[in-house]
Formats: sequence, C-alpha cells, structure tokens
Amino acid sequence: MADRDSLIADFLSRTAWAGARRAPLAGDASNRRYERLTDPATGRTAVLMDAPPVKGEDVRPFVRIAQFLRGAGLSAPEIFAEDTVYGFLLLEDLGDDLFARVLERRPDLENSLYEAGIDVLAALHAVDPPDLPSYDPALMSELAALAFDKYRSGVVGDANDGIRAEFVARFRQLLEHAATPERPVLIQRDYHAENLLWLPERSGPARVGLLDFQDAMLGHPAYDLVSLLQDARRDVPPAIETAMIDRFVTRTGADRAAFLPAYAVLGAQRNLRILGVFARLGMEHGKPHYVDLIPRVWRLLQHDLDHPALDPVATLLRAALPEPTPDNLQRLKRQ
Repeated sequence: MADRDSLIADFLSRTAWAGARRAPLAGDASNRRYERLTDPATGRTAVLMDAPPVKGEDVRPFVRIAQFLRGAGLSAPEIFAEDTVYGFLLLEDLGDDLFARVLERRPDLENSLYEAGIDVLAALHAVDPPDLPSYDPALMSELAALAFDKYRSGVVGDANDGIRAEFVARFRQLLEHAATPERPVLIQRDYHAENLLWLPERSGPARVGLLDFQDAMLGHPAYDLVSLLQDARRDVPPAIETAMIDRFVTRTGADRAAFLPAYAVLGAQRNLRILGVFARLGMEHGKPHYVDLIPRVWRLLQHDLDHPALDPVATLLRAALPEPTPDNLQRLKRQ
C-alpha cells in the first residue's frame, strides 16, 4: 500500500496545486493533520487536510457540513478538491487569525468578536438544518459520564460504577426535562475561540470563519453558545458571557425562562465530557498539555452546578469527582 506522502503527491497532481510549496500547520486533538500550500508563481494559498481513514477519520461529514454552512451564507472553507477514499481535502485558506490569537493582540476587540460569533449562531439557527443524528439525552448523559470513566478513574483508580449509573439515570432525566429543544438546530459541537477565524473584510455573519464542524449533530440552540462562552481554553469574562447570552436571546427570540436552565445543564454536560476527554488525552495519547486545561473546566463545571436546574446531580458529582489538585493532575500525566 502506498504511503501517505505518495498518496498526497498523487492527489495534488490532479489539481492546480501540484507544484505548490508545502508547510505544516498546527493540528488539533484528532488524527488529522494540515498543510498550507503556496503557489510559488502567484503566492496564492490553500490548505491540505490529511485525514487517514485507517485512523478512523472520514472527510465526508466535513464536506457535507461545509456545503450546508456555505449555502447558509456562512464562511466555511470552500472545497477545491476531495478524495474521500484516501481522506484528502484541498480547502480554501481562511488565514491564521483565530479569535484566540486576535484577542491576544487586540483585547479591545473582545466584545466585537464575540458579538460576531453570536450573530453566526443566530443566522445558523434561523435556517432549517440538514438531516443529522440527534445529540439526544441518552448520548449526552453517557458522554458526560466520561468524567467518571476517564477523569475520576485516572485520579483514584476506579469509575465507581454504582454512582456512575445513578448519575447517568438522573442526568438523562434532567436533560430530557430541561434541555430537549422544541426545534433542534445544527450544533457544531466545538464552537470556540480556537476554531473561529476573524475575517473583517467580509460582512455580517460571514466575518467569522468556521472550522472543525465535521462532528455536527442536531441539538439544543444553547449548546454552541455554551461552547463559545464557557471556553475550556481561555477565560471569557463574566460580563461578556452575560452580555452575549442576552444578545443571543434577543436575536433568536428564545424564551429566557427556559433558555437559562438549559444553558446551565448543557454547560455541565459539556464540561463533564471535556474533563473525561482531556484526562484521556493526557493518559492515553501522550498530550499532557490538555491536562493543564482541566482546572478551568472544573471551575466552569462548578459554576454550572450552582444553578438550581442542576440540583438533582450537583451533590452527587461534587462527592464523586475529585478536585483537580496539582497531585491529581500529575496522576493524569503519568499514565
């Protein structure tokens, strides 16, 4: 079987980018890798996505969701060429101005960038979504239990199967009651400052470039809002979080009385899942820098658990999950 470099060369030979210079781009937590291609004659650039199927990657969902988002007037990258058999895409280069990097240079733009992020969600939720699997209470409660399977287990040595089962049962009921949407929308599920690009030369919601949306499903309108405002990788000021929730509710006409409990419950679900995912990345994939993000995720979870909507599980979780002390975090790095 041909190696990846030979397959890439063959893929590019069938495009206008066969003679392009190639340079690696930063990857993500997946098995995908990226390169920036530069045309030596024109200086024009594109991005190569290398997503090996043998490692469980599949570019077809990315293609489908990108086409949907672009059809809705949003700035997902244009797809110049694709090879779904071997897992290659040639994409429009949306640049390097991730929200997170822009805000390091220009913290004065924080409000403007988050407003633009909210406007993308409002525009996306105004259109009928494609046919996708549902991010439903059964799946969400099991994914939240990764906090037991990976985080708790990694720290104390066991997941406490009895308490885990009790949590899943209670949390599923809670999600069914407080976070089942009347009208499901497309949720990108990883909508945060490291996956959003600032494109100020464009207008309206198109000013935000979108990445890492291939795992999109149907879910509650609050889910991507939580992803954006309860960011595992950067501190979002409470005043920004409050203002952006207000902006979202105003733009979408959401019922505030029902929306705020759903926001807290979905925040807890997401942060519990991330605790487990980051612990797994540290223990099983040799990526200890994700463990360093766990204290922020823990703080976000505690904030969510303070909401009355989480009363059915808050005491259980606080008793069952160990705090991310320096010693406990070190245990997650030593596996």
